[in-house]
Amino acid sequence: MKIILKDGSELDLKSGATAKDAARAISEGLLRAAVAAKINGQLADLLTALCEGDRLEIVTLKDKEGLEVYRHTCAHVLAQALKTVFPTCKLAIGPVIDNGFYYDVDFKTPITMEDFAKIEAEMKKIIKADFPIERFTLSREDAIVLMSKFHENYKVELIQDLPEGEEISFYKQGSFTDLCRGPHLPSTGKIKAFKLVSIAGAYWRGDEKKKMLTRIYGTAFAKKEEMDEYFEMLEEAKKRDHVKLGKEMKLFALLNEGKGFPFFLPSGMILKNVLVDYWRQLHRREGYVEVQTPMIMTRTLWENSGHWEHYKDNMYTTKIDGEDCAVKPMNCPGGMLVYKLAPHSYKDLPIRMGELGLVHRHEKSGQLHGLMRVRCFTQDDAHIFMLPEQITDEIKGVVRIIDEVYSLFGFKYHVELSTRPKDSMGSDEDWDKATNALRAALDELKLPYVVNEGDGAFYGPKIDFHLEDSIKRTWQCGTIQLDFQMPQRFDLEYVGEDGQKHRPIMIHRVVFGSIERFIGILIEHYAGKFPVWLAPEQVKVLPVTDRAAAYATELADRINAMGLRASADLRKEKIGRKILDAEMEKVPYKLIVGDKEVEGNTVSVRKRGEGDIGVMTQDDFIALLKKENDEKIIF
Repeated sequence: MKIILKDGSELDLKSGATAKDAARAISEGLLRAAVAAKINGQLADLLTALCEGDRLEIVTLKDKEGLEVYRHTCAHVLAQALKTVFPTCKLAIGPVIDNGFYYDVDFKTPITMEDFAKIEAEMKKIIKADFPIERFTLSREDAIVLMSKFHENYKVELIQDLPEGEEISFYKQGSFTDLCRGPHLPSTGKIKAFKLVSIAGAYWRGDEKKKMLTRIYGTAFAKKEEMDEYFEMLEEAKKRDHVKLGKEMKLFALLNEGKGFPFFLPSGMILKNVLVDYWRQLHRREGYVEVQTPMIMTRTLWENSGHWEHYKDNMYTTKIDGEDCAVKPMNCPGGMLVYKLAPHSYKDLPIRMGELGLVHRHEKSGQLHGLMRVRCFTQDDAHIFMLPEQITDEIKGVVRIIDEVYSLFGFKYHVELSTRPKDSMGSDEDWDKATNALRAALDELKLPYVVNEGDGAFYGPKIDFHLEDSIKRTWQCGTIQLDFQMPQRFDLEYVGEDGQKHRPIMIHRVVFGSIERFIGILIEHYAGKFPVWLAPEQVKVLPVTDRAAAYATELADRINAMGLRASADLRKEKIGRKILDAEMEKVPYKLIVGDKEVEGNTVSVRKRGEGDIGVMTQDDFIALLKKENDEKIIF
C-alpha cells in the first residue's frame, strides 16, 4: 500500500504496516526519535495500523505534540507509582498542561511534598523497567467492570458520562492499566528527565460541592539539560514576579475589597497613560478614529451579538428600569451600533474604529492572578469595517502595527492561525471564506505560522500573536479576528458602486490585548527596570548638601516642565542611602548634585546598570534624556 508523507512523497509499505514500520522504512534515526504519529491530521500511537492513502507524519520530541505525548506518559508513570506506594489511593484524571502534567488523586491519608522522594524513586524503577505501553478497547459494560474491579470509582464515573457509542480505550504498562484516550510513548523507558514540583487541592471535576482531591504537579523534558534550564527560568521568574515588583514599586495594589479589580497607584497610572498615549499616537497615524461605548447595555443587544448564548457565564448582569442588562465583556457590539448611526458608501470603507474600552468578565476566584487574570481590564480594541477586496490589505496593515509595537518593546513573537471551534455560529461557507482569507494574508506576508485547530472565537477564525519575553516565556497578546457573522446579525450595510446595499466584512483586533496584563508582562520582561520612556520616574535628583537642595528642586522642576518625569530627594539622609534607595526603586538616572555642581551648573550622572557615567551640563543631560524618551530607546 502507498502512504503519503508530510512532504507529499509516497512510501510503499506492506498491508497492515504500522506508523512505527513507516518510521523504520524512512530511517533508523527517525525510528529512534519517533514517539507518536499524525495520521490524516490525528495524533496516534506508533503501533496504529495504516491504510492505503493515509497521510502520515512521524512525531518526535522536537514537535510540540511529541512533548505532550511524552508528558502524558509521564503522568501515567506517576499514577502507576502512586498505586504502588499508596495502594489504597484512587485515581481521577492526569492531563498534560503547559510545561508539564498533573494527576488528581484521592488519598486515604494526606500526602505532602516530603513524599515526593519515594514517589520519584518508584517512577524511576518503572522507567528503568521499560514496560511496553499497550492500547486496548472495551465496551462500556466491560470498561465499568474493569475499573470497578480496581476500585477506581472516579474512572467509573468518567466512563458512565461518555457519549453512547464512543470508543473506550485503555493503556497498560506492566501490571498497571489506566483509562485514557492516548496516545502514549511506545514504552516507559523513553522518559529521560522528570521531576515532581508541587502539590495542591482540586475539587473533583472543578465542582466545589464535590470532594477535594490532591493534585500532584510534575514536569518532564526530553533532556536533563533542558529541565535544568527550565528550573533556572522559574527561579528567575520568581525574581521578576510582577505582583511582588508591582507592590515594591508602588505601581498597583490588589485588595480584598475588590478581588480581581486592580487598584492603579500614581506611578502605575503614569506607566498606563504612557502606553495609552503611545497607542493613540500610533492609531492616529494609521487612520483610526476613536470611540467610546457604554459599559452597560441591554440583554437584547447581547442576544443579538451571540454573547448571551455563548458567553453569558462570564458576564455580570443587572436590571435597570426593570430591563435585563449586562456589563460589557467585549467592546464589539457597541461598535456595531456606532457603525449603524450613519449610512455608509463603499467610498467610506475601510472604517478603522478604535476603542480603549473597560470590560468586565466573571472569572473564578481561583483563576485570578495579579494583572495577568483579572475581572476588569482595558482592551485596546479596534474594529475595521471593509469591503471584501480590502481584507488582505487590512490584515497586513494590522500585522504591521503589531510587529512595530512588539519590536519596540524588544519582543520576539510567533503566530498561530486558530480555526472554527465546536461552539460557534455561522455557515460552513462563511467560516471557510474567513479562514482562507486569514491564511492567504499570512502566506502573502510570508509570515510563518502554525494552525491551532478549533481555537477560534465563536464568531470567526483568528490570528494570534504569542510574544516571547526576556526569559523565553510566551504570552498570547495580539489577535486579529475575521468576522462575517456580526455584520449579518446587526444588519450592517453600505451602498456599493452598483448603487445596491451590501454587507461589510469586519475585523476585530487588539495589539496589547489587555493593557493591565501587558503591564504585568512588561514588569516581568524588564524585571521592573523600564526603559526611560516607560519609567514612571525617569530621574531622581540627589542633593549632597543643604545648599544643593534648592538647586536639586529647581532642576527637577525644569525637567518636569519639559514633559519628562523627575523628583528631588530632599531627605536628611547620607548620599549613599539616597543612591541605594533610588537603585531599589529602579530609577533610570540618578543625578548627584553638591556645591561643585551648583557652582558649575552641572550634574554628576549615574545610569542604572552602568554606574557613574560622568559630569554633564544640565542642558547636555536633558538633551540625552529627551532623546531616549522621544525615540523610545529600549536600553
